[in-house]
Amino acid sequence: MLKFNIRGENVEVTDAIRDYVVKRISKLERFLEPNVEANAHVNLKVYSNRTYKVEVTIPLPYLTLRAEETSNDMYGSVDLVTDKLERQIRKYKTKVNRKSREKGYKNLEFVDTPSEEVEASDSLKIVRTKQIPLKPMDSEEAVLQMDMLGHDFFVYQDAETNGTSIVYRRNDGRYGLIEVN
Repeated sequence: MLKFNIRGENVEVTDAIRDYVVKRISKLERFLEPNVEANAHVNLKVYSNRTYKVEVTIPLPYLTLRAEETSNDMYGSVDLVTDKLERQIRKYKTKVNRKSREKGYKNLEFVDTPSEEVEASDSLKIVRTKQIPLKPMDSEEAVLQMDMLGHDFFVYQDAETNGTSIVYRRNDGRYGLIEVN
């Protein structure tokens, strides 16, 4: 069962918006095992150019579903993000179910829906493997390395903490940092 945490940035979350979000995203429950409890985190944003961004994150045991969409209509963005999450589930359902059975995870498998065709895909097949030494550096140096290599992310050893960190290029062109615990 999904529980909802709906936030608005630069927009008031009215009852009508809340009801629409809950109605649309609740349709994803049909893919989840009945005893799965999950929180759906929904962020609604309005930008100065009157575009609406909807971000949905649903952390499940051993797996996180996430999608975001931007459009000129709040309700349209909710529809688009729901469709994107449903496509993700359909695309990866077979692989997730197989892996959860192999690893013995409980309450993770996606449910088969009656009208669904089983999709066997090679989209997750690893076609190349690289081995690189993690070099101690700070985040600024890691961003420079990433840019010089032309990659969208870069894994490195943080010189200050000796932990593994990842810098990445965000969709808005800025940079993000993931610190692995």
